Amino acid sequence: MPNPRSVARQDKSLPVLKAAASVFLAHGFSAATTDMIQRAAKVSKATVYACFPTKEALFAAVIERECAAMAETLRTLETAPGDVSRTLTELGLAYLRIVLSPTGLALFRVVVAEAPRFPELARRFYLAGPKVIARMIAERLEVAAQADEIDVQAVGLEAAASLFVSLLRGEGQLECLTHPDAYPSAEQLDRWVRRAVTTFLAAFAANGHPARTPPTEEMP
Repeated sequence: MPNPRSVARQDKSLPVLKAAASVFLAHGFSAATTDMIQRAAKVSKATVYACFPTKEALFAAVIERECAAMAETLRTLETAPGDVSRTLTELGLAYLRIVLSPTGLALFRVVVAEAPRFPELARRFYLAGPKVIARMIAERLEVAAQADEIDVQAVGLEAAASLFVSLLRGEGQLECLTHPDAYPSAEQLDRWVRRAVTTFLAAFAANGHPARTPPTEEMP
């Protein structure tokens, strides 16, 4: 049976985590205070410290919770077997909707800003977020490789997944980070993904098994 004390702590920690995420992403780690989090969570300061002894521990928990939620979106994504172009397109759209969402961008900004002072927190973000997602994409690529749809032997699955992620986020993430008041349209997301898929398959489509690549759209 679950420990009643542990269950009670989890029940109390959830509103604290939700409030902390809102405060950290809005104000950054350094400017956020436990008083702000306590007020947002509508709990006592004693409850905050009972769940998370330090602000760093609370921020680490927020990072892991947000990364887990993002990764779960890709984990549960169902893709069509036997059509690597469609699989990569669906994965790409799901990925960009995560990293270019207001939450995804805010979390990235906060972590990068605090990385010099708190390198361990930045590393936890990297391992819980980008590395987990890259691993899941590598698993999808492995299925396509086993079906002889792609050939990534020259670089390996992990490197191929990393290259695909880089193709996806390169232009879009930089544009969104430097234009915080503008969110990309569905057409922009689609264009970035199509270009990434076309470029990736041009490099890795298996010989004798040309992949059906989505048409590349022209920039307006």
